[in-house]
Amino acid sequence: MVRPVRSLRSPRRGLLGTSALVAVLADAGPAAAADLLGGAARSLAALDPGSLVGLSLALGLLAFATTTAIVHVRFRRLARAREEAAFAEISRLEAQIEEGRALLMAEPQIIVVWRDPAADPEIIGNTPAFTGVAAPSRILAFGSWLAAPSAREIEAAVDLLRARGTPLAVSLVTQDGRHVEADGRPVGSAVVLRLRDIAGLRRDHARLAEAHALLERQTRALRNLVDAIPAPAWLADAEGRLAFANAAYVHAVEARDLKEALGRDLALLDAEGRRQALAALAEAGTFQARLPVVVAGSRRLVDVREAAVGDGSAGIALDATEEERIRTELAHALGAHRRTLDQLSTAVAIFGEDQRLIFHNAAYASLFDLDPGFLDDRPSDVAVLDRLRAARRLPEQADFRAWRAELHEAYRSIEPREHWWHLPGGRTLRVVTAPNPEGGITYLFDEVTERLALESRFNALTRIQSETLDALAEAVAVFGSDGRLGLSNSAFRRMWKLEAGQLAGRPHIDAVVEACRPLSADEAAWGRLRAAVTGIEARMPAVFRMERVDEAILDGSTQPLPDGGTLITLRDVTDSVNVERALVDRNEALVAADHLKSTFVSHVSYELRSPLTTIIGFAQLLDDTGIGPLNDRQRAYVNHITESSAALLAIINDILDLATIDAGAMSLDLAEVDVRGAMDAAAEGVRDRVVEGNLTLAIEVSAGAGSFRADAKRVRQVLYNLLSNAVGFAPSGSTVRLAAERRGGEVIFQVRDQGPGIPPEIGGRLFDRFESHTSGSRHRGVGLGLSIVRSLVALHGGSIQIGPAPGGGTLVTCRFPLDSGTAQVAAE
Repeated sequence: MVRPVRSLRSPRRGLLGTSALVAVLADAGPAAAADLLGGAARSLAALDPGSLVGLSLALGLLAFATTTAIVHVRFRRLARAREEAAFAEISRLEAQIEEGRALLMAEPQIIVVWRDPAADPEIIGNTPAFTGVAAPSRILAFGSWLAAPSAREIEAAVDLLRARGTPLAVSLVTQDGRHVEADGRPVGSAVVLRLRDIAGLRRDHARLAEAHALLERQTRALRNLVDAIPAPAWLADAEGRLAFANAAYVHAVEARDLKEALGRDLALLDAEGRRQALAALAEAGTFQARLPVVVAGSRRLVDVREAAVGDGSAGIALDATEEERIRTELAHALGAHRRTLDQLSTAVAIFGEDQRLIFHNAAYASLFDLDPGFLDDRPSDVAVLDRLRAARRLPEQADFRAWRAELHEAYRSIEPREHWWHLPGGRTLRVVTAPNPEGGITYLFDEVTERLALESRFNALTRIQSETLDALAEAVAVFGSDGRLGLSNSAFRRMWKLEAGQLAGRPHIDAVVEACRPLSADEAAWGRLRAAVTGIEARMPAVFRMERVDEAILDGSTQPLPDGGTLITLRDVTDSVNVERALVDRNEALVAADHLKSTFVSHVSYELRSPLTTIIGFAQLLDDTGIGPLNDRQRAYVNHITESSAALLAIINDILDLATIDAGAMSLDLAEVDVRGAMDAAAEGVRDRVVEGNLTLAIEVSAGAGSFRADAKRVRQVLYNLLSNAVGFAPSGSTVRLAAERRGGEVIFQVRDQGPGIPPEIGGRLFDRFESHTSGSRHRGVGLGLSIVRSLVALHGGSIQIGPAPGGGTLVTCRFPLDSGTAQVAAE
């Protein structure tokens, strides 16, 4: 049927659009389209040329659009047909997939597919029912539902599967005991892991395989453990042949390896030992004995333990050599220990776990005066205490049972306890109860009665010492071996103006020095003190002097103490030092004055002697009658001049002698001196004065006086001076005696007068130079005679004494050694 052709113009827009035209042509079919185009052509023939050109262009475009539209419509029809076919194929494939999924789900299993390494895997299956884990992704957390060994195994296998494509096929065990088979392999570009339950024979097989693997692991572990044991261990068959041995056994029998030991059936025990073992195993199923064996060429003592196992036996040999040696040594040590305890003064009693006596030393029996027979019967602790209580050798207690129960708490204690027992009669015991590691307790008894008394006396002495030190005027400080102040008295604090708190807490010597430094900055003295207190070697006593800023002067000393400490004493000597310095200055002045006096006397003596000699010479010349006659008055004047000059010369000679002696320049002209001759010569010198004073001079010489070795001139000078002194003090009509005797290796001269004697107030100054005391007598002098006598006698090695004579007067005694040369050499 031919559809009518619609007009190409739209009532509103003129020509129809291209799409509308194509639609019309497509709906009309080819014949209608040709008719339509023919009619169009005829219409075009009636148009003018301009319209014709436009129309031609429009028709060309129309033809192109029509062709294109026809092609597009046909392609859409083909695409729609293909899409319908594809949808049908998709439906078919989806049905197949659902069918396959249904088949997969027919068996309890889980499929895990990894298509993209970076994306999450696809998990197929009922994971909660399979694993008990709610979240499907937790299926890959193997540790949450598999046993630990299985989880480690599957994790390692999955890592290899995903990384290298290594297939896996393992049997796994869940935490609830089910068996799961895991199968994994690469499929194309994906990796697939299948997990499924095992049932039936396969499950039984898996369980058997698991049990076998467990037994294999346990057997391997036991073999490794036995092989690591240092003691030889072995298995033997029913005939007693070696079936297995560890490394220690192989080493003990000196085999190269286990194969050689099994092949040669090397036995550790000797034939007798094997025979005893086989007999015991056959009878009782076990064998235990301590036997000597040879282990790697060395003889050892081992404890053999062997037991029947199935149709064979298993054994082990434990080395007991050291144990036996230690046991022997322990027995010796216990014996020595007991002997040592027997020698102790401390009483020791050891009670066992059953509270019975197992050991006591001699001091224990002696301390409590217990019968040895009673102690040897191993009495109980209670029995011993009851006997001691009956003998009143325990402290008096109001409740003895409670006291004993408290004492026996030591059996259940782990720490030693100390008790003090005050026994009747004044004795005190220190008791220590020490628990024994193996049970029981050890009692240690020390009698401390004397020690407590000594401690009391020591504390009293300490208090006395402290109070004594506090009463001393000297400052005292005692430092310990660690350099810290241990003791000080109040004088020390007052001397350095310290507070008691500054010396509390045993300060170090450095802190004490810093506290005392404001009063003295004498670094040298402080350094010596530090060295004395803290020094370890060359600890010697030392003395020192310290001057403080307040002009106080301190004399100190350090004394090392036996315990390593140091005693420091300080004494304020400011006043004595000031007096000493004044005395030193005065002595120096006196020495200078004496030197000046001696120098003056020496010079004056020499200066006076020369003119005096001239005066004496001219006086003697005037007295000579050959010069010319003198009248009586002139002669008397000349005699006075001669006598005065002689006296002055004698004084000058004495002064010169003293100066020579002081200078140490006088030497003795030693020779044999006749005692009688020396006495007569001295007496002749004072004859005129004896007559003038109406005196009697008596010379008494013992029969054995003889002679002695001395300087004759100086001996006569000594005797002359003594006689001159005696004549000067002797009253008129009295007797002056000069006596000599030899006694005890000495020659003794004595001069005695009957004068007024020596006043007590001048007795100590008789021998001083220029000391002259008349005492109401007619004696006059410058006071050099006795001083010269003492010096000359001392030069001979003798001595002189002056004292009152029996019956009144004065007695002078001079002692000369028989050989003055020996004395002079000794003096030199």
